[in-house]
Amino acid sequence: MSILAFAAVSYALLQSVSAGIAQTEAARLDTCIARIDENPEEAYEDALAWSFEGNRPGARQCVALSLIALGQEAEGAARLEELANATDGGTLEQRALYLTQAGNAWLVAGAAEASIVTLTNALKIIPDDPNLLVDRATAHIMLEQWPEAISDLDAALQSSPGFGTAHHLRAEARLNKGDLDLALADVKAAMAAEPDNIDTLVLRGRVREAIRLSEVRIVPPQAE
Repeated sequence: MSILAFAAVSYALLQSVSAGIAQTEAARLDTCIARIDENPEEAYEDALAWSFEGNRPGARQCVALSLIALGQEAEGAARLEELANATDGGTLEQRALYLTQAGNAWLVAGAAEASIVTLTNALKIIPDDPNLLVDRATAHIMLEQWPEAISDLDAALQSSPGFGTAHHLRAEARLNKGDLDLALADVKAAMAAEPDNIDTLVLRGRVREAIRLSEVRIVPPQAE
């Protein structure tokens, strides 16, 4: 066999082995993530044991997700960001997933600014993704950055018309900006998308009350 033929066969075998490893790792990751919902402490211990076997990306991801489930959102988010930037972090899509998970963990941790940075990096990989835009808008709303939130939600709705959560959040931002008619229009759109959403019903009440108060005219006392 020639050297070139040997190299071709070796490459094919390597590709086959790599595909097998990836498939095995994906299955183990699915099992680990499923265990998080059932018993996060046990999932964390299993993920640590897995990481000692070679510190594979799937193991590190499951460790991070287990930490988040155990209430250590900031630590889990930091680990996911580290994985997204690692040399063995995987494809761009996998890195975007890590950043998305990290961004949402920062949100739960109350670290809105860190969430915005992380989600912005995810959007560099998957531009105009409506869910990422909604997540980043949520962080802007936490910081009372109403125009920035509305900008993200405009983009989300352009990408995914009728997205109920985006309409709900934009109504919240518009209410706080004082754009009451626009807020009410968003509330109606959110209710059309999700008629039984209790949070939207509560928001509709707040918007209607704000409109009622804005229409109240204080009549000056008559001079005697």
